[in-house]
Amino acid sequence: MPGEGDAMWRIGRLARMAGVSERTLRHYDKIGLLVPAAVDRTTGYRWYGVTELSRLERIRGLQRLGLPLRQIADLLDAPEAQVRQALTEILANIRRDIATLAATAAHAEDHLAVPMSILPQQTAVDSRRLRVRRMRLDHPAELAAVCPAPPAALLTWLRGRPTGGFAVAVTTDGAGEQLFLPARTVVRAVVPPSAGVVRAGQDLFGWLHRHRLEVTGPTVEEHLIDGDGAHAIVLEVTVNSRRCIRAA
Repeated sequence: MPGEGDAMWRIGRLARMAGVSERTLRHYDKIGLLVPAAVDRTTGYRWYGVTELSRLERIRGLQRLGLPLRQIADLLDAPEAQVRQALTEILANIRRDIATLAATAAHAEDHLAVPMSILPQQTAVDSRRLRVRRMRLDHPAELAAVCPAPPAALLTWLRGRPTGGFAVAVTTDGAGEQLFLPARTVVRAVVPPSAGVVRAGQDLFGWLHRHRLEVTGPTVEEHLIDGDGAHAIVLEVTVNSRRCIRAA
């Protein structure tokens, strides 16, 4: 047991000096991060010295820089260059998190500012092949008549409200042209039962315009049905992709 002249402190004193709890120090001891300089065999008291105080300050400093305890254990006695590399990676992750949070906040603000029937999301989708029959329509009101019963998909090559005739493709189980959609980035929205597909489409294109996303491919209006007969419509608009649709 240290004498009175030794620069040694019990766990409570060290906790107060460093601004941590005794429970934290016991945890550090348990995981081998900060082992006491001595332990009294009779009383079980932990004793800490200047070396342990300095080590504790380094642990706390690395925690404030965003390093988790498991990484601090590996870096506590590592060269400074290794610590700097770890901090560089932590900083890159923080910046990515900030960018993600900023985008999330922008989407929430947009939804609050402009009432919408849908909640669009941007995502990547794999390539797919469809068998379709193509046609041209003169007015959007004709779309309902050409789309077959679900499951089916309707493709339109529009970048907003049409001002004249426009191209359409409808999936078919019979004879038709094979259409290849490459892997691409899309903005997708599920149309809720309370909203019509026309309104949802208008909301979706408005959202794309506000977020300055360029439409670079077809809108896929997919009519789905599950085993219980429940029906859903999913809208997908291809954006920011330079690859073109080609017939196979």
